[in-house]
Amino acid sequence: MVKRSKKYREAAERIDRNNLYTANEAIALIKSMPAYNFDQTVEAVFRLNVDPRKADQLVRGTVNLPHGTGKTAKVLVFARGPKATEALEAGADIVGDDDLITKVAGGFLDFDAVVATPDMMGKVGRLGRVLGPRGLMPNPKTGTVTMDVAKAVADIKGGKIEFRVDKNGNLSFLIGKLSFDESALDENFKAVADEVKRLKPSTVKGRYLTKATITSTMNPGVPVDPNTLA
Repeated sequence: MVKRSKKYREAAERIDRNNLYTANEAIALIKSMPAYNFDQTVEAVFRLNVDPRKADQLVRGTVNLPHGTGKTAKVLVFARGPKATEALEAGADIVGDDDLITKVAGGFLDFDAVVATPDMMGKVGRLGRVLGPRGLMPNPKTGTVTMDVAKAVADIKGGKIEFRVDKNGNLSFLIGKLSFDESALDENFKAVADEVKRLKPSTVKGRYLTKATITSTMNPGVPVDPNTLA
């Protein structure tokens, strides 16, 4: 059994396990928990009643957080020529073509998001085993395979996040930092919840969103009533 710290136990005691909270209440509760000497990340986790093995139930997409994540993403762009220049001017951190593909294939993974121009995808596709498991593979559906690399970079830097349901039907989202105002965290959470609901597969029967939790880096999760997200 994992031995929890005194602060963690104190935080856990504040949560009524017989109660489901609204998002506002959960955020207020998390912000009232014992403080640590760093700005904790706040995360939302949803459990969906989907079967990710079925192509029509693989919930994935992107969402723009109104207040950003509190972290500036490090963006890598696979592009050449004028498009490489556009990416750099838009604020991309790492830009390159064949040499950069070789570097990533060799284990370089110091970045948070990847964008590629369509002409590069023939070669970038070979990185599937490296980028795929980390959710970093560029995809036209999420706007990360595009000729408009400047917009893609600006969106990601501005708080656009990508998500994909895992094999157990869970979705995890970074929704900000504990230093954010309660209203900012609440609005980020609602933006995420609204997009998840919008993407409900037509083939899902019964309840779609079965569990929701809001948590921070060092504290236990607070259960959110899924009915309040309907």
